[in-house]
Amino acid sequence: MTEDSNSICQQCAKNSKSILCVLKGEELEIVNQLKRYLTFEKGEVIFGEGAMPKGIYCIEKGKVKISQLGLDGKDQILHLAKDGDVMGYRATLSGDLYSCSATAIEKSFVCFIPKEVFISLVEKNSKLALQIIYLFSDELKKIETNLTKITQRPVKERIAQGLLLLKNKYGLEADESTLNIIIKREELANMAGTTRETATRVLYHFQEEGIIELEAKKIKILDFRKLIQEANILE
Repeated sequence: MTEDSNSICQQCAKNSKSILCVLKGEELEIVNQLKRYLTFEKGEVIFGEGAMPKGIYCIEKGKVKISQLGLDGKDQILHLAKDGDVMGYRATLSGDLYSCSATAIEKSFVCFIPKEVFISLVEKNSKLALQIIYLFSDELKKIETNLTKITQRPVKERIAQGLLLLKNKYGLEADESTLNIIIKREELANMAGTTRETATRVLYHFQEEGIIELEAKKIKILDFRKLIQEANILE
């Protein structure tokens, strides 16, 4: 992790995508003066499960996985974060320890806002408080949906859903086929609640079926319709 001072809140293009978009004028100036601008290399932990929260993290640019250690000692990826997303707000507001970890999937640029600053903004800005309530509700819905997928869906469906989630979250490269993220087989397995070996086997099966193409560390989707069919979801 390194610290820099290159980000200005008032000029941040990602501000419109964040819950912090409701902050204006003096509030943004306060955040800009008191935040820290951090750079995390791929694989670096931004905050760890069980640690005491000192504030929230807003991603200016990058990709981050939010994971939790299971009873079997393996990481379970709960969700993925991207540009504009805010992390660590639940533990910061409740005063609890972090219940999960945040790890950079690629080099990521993150703004850290101290706990005291964030809580003061929430207390004074009702629109920000409402944004947080919406975020709580949305994340709870996603967790409930993921639990259903993991417990009731065949592994092939879960892997297909994971690929579609990556596409929807991070988009595609210029060829409009290759996922705009390099993800390890183990990370994809953690998303689907399965083993690395099983995830790899399913990926090769999809490749044999002409649904995807594996190019080194990248995944190219050749047939979106078939992938959606494998995921057993509506278009």
